[in-house]
Amino acid sequence: MIMDYTTLGRTGLKVSVAGLGGGGASRLGKSYGKSLDHSVSIVREAVDLGVNFLDTAVVYDTEEIVGAAIKDRRDQVVLSSKVWVIREGAGVHDLDYCTEEELTRRIEGSLRRLGTDYIDIYHLHGVTAEQLPHSVDNFVPVLEKLRDQGKIRFIGLTERFISDTTHEAVTLALQHDCWDVMMLGFNVLNPSARTEILKETRKRGIGVLDMFAVRRALSKPEALMETLKIAVDAGQLDASLLKEDVLGFLTGPGGASSLQEAAYRFCRHEPGIDVVLTGTGNADHLRENLASITMGPLPQEHLARLEELFGSVDSISGN
Repeated sequence: MIMDYTTLGRTGLKVSVAGLGGGGASRLGKSYGKSLDHSVSIVREAVDLGVNFLDTAVVYDTEEIVGAAIKDRRDQVVLSSKVWVIREGAGVHDLDYCTEEELTRRIEGSLRRLGTDYIDIYHLHGVTAEQLPHSVDNFVPVLEKLRDQGKIRFIGLTERFISDTTHEAVTLALQHDCWDVMMLGFNVLNPSARTEILKETRKRGIGVLDMFAVRRALSKPEALMETLKIAVDAGQLDASLLKEDVLGFLTGPGGASSLQEAAYRFCRHEPGIDVVLTGTGNADHLRENLASITMGPLPQEHLARLEELFGSVDSISGN
């Protein structure tokens, strides 16, 4: 496996096309009771394999893990972290915002936990369409001030794809030219960001991080059927697809070795996507995922079939 690198939009940062995420189900193994040393070893293994893009967040509770892992190699990595705009204890869709002072304290907490003087990209995390106006008016200026102080380098936004599968928040966010980087949901089941969002981010030079490349629906057969039924009920897929191995062609002759491999390759070679995020707490799984992300594109006939099946789907996240 040889890692590939690209430039993250107008940031000019050279980043690995595979990024290690500190969230997801595993949270670098922490969710499964793994030790700090084990989790740190996963991050260090990723860096040793050429991954230089590391993503975490306040809510993941993995900033200290990442910080410990990069203690002697800060100059080798690009750090990304994120913060909620709501008060502690509020629901993710609530309009119960934290104050500008509290947001500043949270970001300074990220700096301490990561053990660094600066964070390369700091995102407002999981912002909904309803939260977007307040976030732009009140919290972007906080990020800009911290950027001017050298505590962060670039400003980012992540959508709440699990519930905002049509990218409503990002669509609104693109009306404002304050974002250097965006984290979007994009996968074989819901490629809807392709038509409008990625076209616009490419035009503006906004770096794009891809999340949800592989989630439950692409790793558990029963979850796939549950997910596809949502799209059927939304009138976006034919019910007959629930009775067949709808994605089986991806692992057929000339195809990928697994559905997960196909899913990562699909995202990696989508124009406009810079970094595909993967999360794990297992070293073997890490190596498998990185190998998939660094493979070539899927066969053209497989891409055409995916477009025929899912090109109009925007009702599911794949989680």
